[in-house]
Amino acid sequence: MTMFGCTLLRKKNPKGFFSCPHRRTDFGSSCTMDAAEFRRRGKEMVDLIADYLENIEQRPVYPDVEPGYLRSLIPEEAPEEPETYEDVVKDIERVIMPGVTHWHSPYFYAYFPTANSFPAMLADMLSGAIGCIGFSWAASPACTELETVMMDWLGKMLKLPEDFIAGTHGQGGGVIQGTASEATLVALLAARSRAVRMILASDPQRPETGITSKLVAYSSDQAHCSVERAGMIAGVRMKKIPTEQSDKYAVQGETLRRMIQEDKAAGLIPFYFCATLGTTPSCAFDHITELGPICNAEKIWMHIDAAYAGSSFICPEFRPLLNGIEFADSFNFNPHKWLLVNFDCSTMWVRKRSDLIGAFKMDPLYLKHDHQESGLVTDYRHWQIPLGRRFRSLKMWFVFRMYGLKGLQDYIRKHVELAKEFESLVRADQRFEISADVVLGLVCFRLKGSNEVNETLLKRINNGRKIHLVPCQLSGQFVLRFAVCARTTESRHIREAWRLITQLAEEVMQELPH
Repeated sequence: MTMFGCTLLRKKNPKGFFSCPHRRTDFGSSCTMDAAEFRRRGKEMVDLIADYLENIEQRPVYPDVEPGYLRSLIPEEAPEEPETYEDVVKDIERVIMPGVTHWHSPYFYAYFPTANSFPAMLADMLSGAIGCIGFSWAASPACTELETVMMDWLGKMLKLPEDFIAGTHGQGGGVIQGTASEATLVALLAARSRAVRMILASDPQRPETGITSKLVAYSSDQAHCSVERAGMIAGVRMKKIPTEQSDKYAVQGETLRRMIQEDKAAGLIPFYFCATLGTTPSCAFDHITELGPICNAEKIWMHIDAAYAGSSFICPEFRPLLNGIEFADSFNFNPHKWLLVNFDCSTMWVRKRSDLIGAFKMDPLYLKHDHQESGLVTDYRHWQIPLGRRFRSLKMWFVFRMYGLKGLQDYIRKHVELAKEFESLVRADQRFEISADVVLGLVCFRLKGSNEVNETLLKRINNGRKIHLVPCQLSGQFVLRFAVCARTTESRHIREAWRLITQLAEEVMQELPH
């Protein structure tokens, strides 16, 4: 049975099956995968996925391939005739798996987590089957309305101020973006649009180019590189605010205030600040209770990027890390990192949705519909950069219902406990040091000694392909990051990883000149 082929002029034969005048008999099957075969193949694929995930820790976590490995394993051109499904599936192990980094292995400790759960995968199947492109309410009402309600559900789990909840008297609401990088850029573009409108309202004769050339935005020197990239795309200057180890790598209110005053004195227009809760290098937290009032007083848009850490705020013990959210204009985090909702699902809330819509709204005739001016519906195409959008809220709906708030909280707490366990192992070994506070599921550590020694250690770790880590730089030091990532990680995996790290560290230290 083949997957694809000619679908033209199909006719039912006496047995009730479709036949096709273009059908080739030498591959002995019909031109398309029908519903009956899809049922069978779908069950087989679910088995394949379940087997993969159940046995993932038996695979080397990091691939042993060279750049360009894949091209020689497949033909130079797409096949002229349909191939069998069996042949395609056989090539998964031959072609694809050798080059896969297994992010959901319990031995994967690099970057930050990427979420994975069976309910989310099932929801993604349904989303793919429905296949709607939900750019407006009319394009698929359920796609729009479920997203609005799921964003309210999640906002209430986080105890966000009512201003950010759509189903209240507030003027805000939530939207699912593809990534935190998109959310940062969307917020920056909305802030730029708002700043220009505000200045033109008081000085209508001022040329817009004269305004945009003076705009200046700010972020921490610990912020993700996507923040700086957003400034490049938006065509505005982005200044990095220096942080210190003594301040736990957090932006201080006084530092921001001083930079704002200096820039205003130089004729610049401060308009946007991206605060980070849970930085990528060390999971540091900017002091938004100090920074927010400064931004509000200066009419600067404050966006909060909590891509990784935001999931933890559903736990009462971690919710204080979000204190100061009441000063923000927008807030974003990634359920696809740490809330068991598979990629992509980046949730963003705005205090005043008209600021967002005002920056992106376009209404050609072919996208208009009867209800768009009723005030009762949301057209999410005005809340984002792309026009089309997938039915991503189905994943949230499945996960929230099948885990419940308590199950999600337990999952977060387990990862934090595992990180604390790893931290205790590091602290018990006098050869190592902890480089930053361990607040959530990330541990930054290093061998006491030179950067070169730690670079060698990391190379040995990753070359072994048993566990996978990535580094960061803190105060000029080369630091190893150990992030608890996989849903299936247990204490035994943490201890096994530590045994390997200490074994390799011993080898590296024995090679040092005495």
